[in-house]
Amino acid sequence: MNRRRPSTTALAATAAALASALALSACSSDKGKPMSFDNPKASDSTGQPQSAAAAKTLLPTGPKADFTTENTLDDGTKIGVTTLKGKKSGFTGKVWVWAPKQYFDPKYANSGFPVLIALPGGNGYPNNYWMGTDLKLQSSITKWSQEGKSLPFIVVMPVLNPDAKNYYDGSDIPGQPKMGTWMTDDVPDFVKANFRTFKSRDGWAFMGSSSGGFVGLKSVLKHPEKFRAVIASGPDTVPDSPLWAGHEKERQANNPEKLARHLINRKGPEVDLAFQIGTEESGQANLRRFIQTYGKGPVKTRLNVIQGGGHNARSYVPAMADGPIQWISKHMQAPIPND
Repeated sequence: MNRRRPSTTALAATAAALASALALSACSSDKGKPMSFDNPKASDSTGQPQSAAAAKTLLPTGPKADFTTENTLDDGTKIGVTTLKGKKSGFTGKVWVWAPKQYFDPKYANSGFPVLIALPGGNGYPNNYWMGTDLKLQSSITKWSQEGKSLPFIVVMPVLNPDAKNYYDGSDIPGQPKMGTWMTDDVPDFVKANFRTFKSRDGWAFMGSSSGGFVGLKSVLKHPEKFRAVIASGPDTVPDSPLWAGHEKERQANNPEKLARHLINRKGPEVDLAFQIGTEESGQANLRRFIQTYGKGPVKTRLNVIQGGGHNARSYVPAMADGPIQWISKHMQAPIPND
């Protein structure tokens, strides 16, 4: 079964979620207005990282992007959107970003913050449905970070595909837009240009549903020197875009099973793969097989089975609090307070 071709029910749920997100966006009085993540509170310092944070933090490299407001959360934090022209991929697309309240706290003014690249299921074009407030990804991270369950991640939400005609497996398929380079080079470079981040891969992770889960899984396994962890919910574990036809060598170079085996054989670096799947969706046997076969050595795995959960984002977000978000947070770099 091609798990990235959602059922009619899943499509309706996704459409409803997107419509709700767009409706909420329209209600925001700030929607479309220029915004910046350069809160003055984050500059109440010498402008240079100090002591413990110095060796680990990468200050924004520039150039700064122009953001406009997409949504505003109850705590006043904003989801901004900009258009990114990828220098390495040549692809131009939208990227949405949210920074937690801690990012603007003078206590952390000298510190980097961990980044979570959140990818949607389905077409992931022209919008990334995580940019809405109805799925409560950002507000949940706020709550979890206050409870000590999660790090206060910067959430980055790029478009997943270059059009709504095909899915591209987050890869550089020959003759197609270079969505692999977009996702693992251009998007991280953009984040580093605009935010205080960490130099180490321990400050970088993916989270995704369905096709987005596949892309996050594949990206971590293919580039473990750049990314430490992923929460992959309801993902495929092999590339299956129809655009791979005639390019089997390149397809296998983007196959998580092959990539995991290679990582095991070369003994690292360690990656942390947190899987989620609902009892009402198919694919659990496949995930268990993947974990049993490839969850060895440096490939650390965890499976969260969601009782009554379906193949949809509304099941996946609250379930992240039942272990996955804590698990990857323990393996990643936390913000470092000022001395």
